[in-house]
Parts: sequence; C-alpha cells; structure tokens
Amino acid sequence: MEMNQRIKERRLALNMTQEELAHKLGMQKSAIAKYESGRVENIKRSVLAKMAELLECSPAYLMGWDYEQPLPQFSNIFPISKKRIPFLGQIACGEPIFCNEDRESYVVAGADVPADFCLKARGDSMTGARIMDGDIVFIRKDAELVNGGIYAVEIDDEATLKRVYYDEAAQELRLLAENPKYPTMVYSGERLAHVHVLGKAIAFQSDVI
Repeated sequence: MEMNQRIKERRLALNMTQEELAHKLGMQKSAIAKYESGRVENIKRSVLAKMAELLECSPAYLMGWDYEQPLPQFSNIFPISKKRIPFLGQIACGEPIFCNEDRESYVVAGADVPADFCLKARGDSMTGARIMDGDIVFIRKDAELVNGGIYAVEIDDEATLKRVYYDEAAQELRLLAENPKYPTMVYSGERLAHVHVLGKAIAFQSDVI
C-alpha cells in the first residue's frame, strides 16, 4: 500500500474529513487531496510527524516501511497474528443513525477474530455490555440468530446495535438496549419488513484509558 493510500485509510478509519485533517495541520483541504491522490510524493518531516500523530499511527506506517522495532521477549506474552477487516462506518448505540458505508477503509485486528466487517459505536445504549462510544465492534454476517445475542440491525436505511429477541410464534422482534434510559424497540407484522439483521457482534476493541 502506498503512502497516499495509508493516509486516506487512517483518516477514514477515524471518521475524519479532509477538511478537518487540513484544519488541524494548518493547511488547505486541497493539500490533503493532493497527498491522498499521490500527486505529492515527498512530505516534510515535521508535517509527516504531525499527520501521523493526528491519524493515530507512526510516521513509519505512513511511509510504508515494512520493518518494526524488535519487541522484548516475555514468557507469558505471545505474538498476535493480524488481519485487516473492512470498516463500514458508524452504528448507533442509542437511536438508529444512517449507516454510512465506507468500503475503502480497514481496521487491523487479531487473525482469530472471525469477523466480516466492523463498525464504530456511537452513543451509550450498550454500556451495560461494556461497549462504549467510539469502540470498534466486529460483526460476523450470516450468523445464526440467537435470542439475547448482540446484533447490528438495519432499520430502513438506519442502523443500530442492540440485543435481539425474536418470538417466532408471535412474529415479534424486540431490540433491547444495555442502558435503562433507552426503551425497548418492538417490531411486528408489516413493520418486520423494515428490519434486517446485518450480523452478530462477536468482539469489540476499546482504547486503553
């Protein structure tokens, strides 16, 4: 992956616009567009360092250097194999929000995470399940629907993350939050046609506080 692609990848992963990144760097939006298009091959070291800080990565990553600094060896710490998982935007942990898909960005996770894509949580409706605002939630599509599981659910063109319960006899779907301030969302009859389960949440990734 070239440097321009890495800049764009990190910016999109952080849900940051070109204008926002440019403002933080003290430059014009057109400059970021040139960086991401590959029209600028050399970036000043000071700009690269600041950009890497804003994009939450290292200058070495943006430059595409393949080597990493050797880590100290410990008997109780094991290396983790990694893979890239498509990042598809944001999902509401609260009221449903527009599902913004961005298939050009990826999040790096452990190779043992059997996810098809991931989403960034927004809101506080799932805090009881330890999923906080800003967490990355990994989703496995086509997973079996199990009552009480946490699923990404699309309602018309909006998406939300909730515990799902389906009563087949009553043909009723209930979406429960993990925060008592949010009411249960109930769908039955013709309203069920507006609901689509995108996949099951199988893991999440939080920042260390």
